[in-house]
Amino acid sequence: MEKIAFLGLGRMGLPMARRLAAAGHPLTVWNRSPARTEGLDAAASPAEAVQGAGLVITMLADPAAVESVAGRFTAELAAGALWTDMSSIGPDATATLRGRLPDGVAMVDAPVLGSVGPAASGQLTVLAGGRPEDLDRVQPVLDVLGTVVRCGGPGAGAALKLVLISAMVGGVAVIGEAIALADSLGLPEELTLGALSRGPLGGAVARARSTDSDFPVRLAAKDLALAGGGPVLGAVRDVLLAHPDVAEQDLSRVVDAMRR
Repeated sequence: MEKIAFLGLGRMGLPMARRLAAAGHPLTVWNRSPARTEGLDAAASPAEAVQGAGLVITMLADPAAVESVAGRFTAELAAGALWTDMSSIGPDATATLRGRLPDGVAMVDAPVLGSVGPAASGQLTVLAGGRPEDLDRVQPVLDVLGTVVRCGGPGAGAALKLVLISAMVGGVAVIGEAIALADSLGLPEELTLGALSRGPLGGAVARARSTDSDFPVRLAAKDLALAGGGPVLGAVRDVLLAHPDVAEQDLSRVVDAMRR
């Protein structure tokens, strides 16, 4: 097994790194807050973490965080190294970072669908984009984390993540507005959700009322900003930003906020 450097042990990164360690992969981790590295082989810096690593994985909050951390390790990568970024940063930032890599270093974009529970149990959906030979190389590692969907060439995984997350977040916002409308018309919530669940919005209802997810509203708004899009997604993002009191809570809390 190749040595892996895993950078970023936040909500998602920590359970993912622990799964890789439990599967027997040689692993060195780095995190901005060292307290989260307990029980894992930790390095003092990103540059130290990637020393001798054939595979590097980053799982960070946003493009700025990835760019900042990348600036602290990419120059240390040896020819033949493969960097897999699993953050949600969109195809534009992914292309920019790929263009800055040293000669002989490759990159795969592999953002995920799923929350903390699936990250811990290895049931994420991994949206992977890259050259076939690079995907073949990293696939056994990604298989530990979930089901790998090969989306196409470089940037395709990052692009599909924005499409899917936009649809999901938009669906939750639609359910929130529908319930608020039902409230104003005096309809019981149970009746409204039951009727919506039986139609094409059943998946959105389930996500809007999920009790075991951990996708902060702040990150949902970030992903919509990366997606750009038209007036509908722009309006949905405005709805998310209008409720800063739930910014660090799961997306499902927006539904309750919209009913006030």
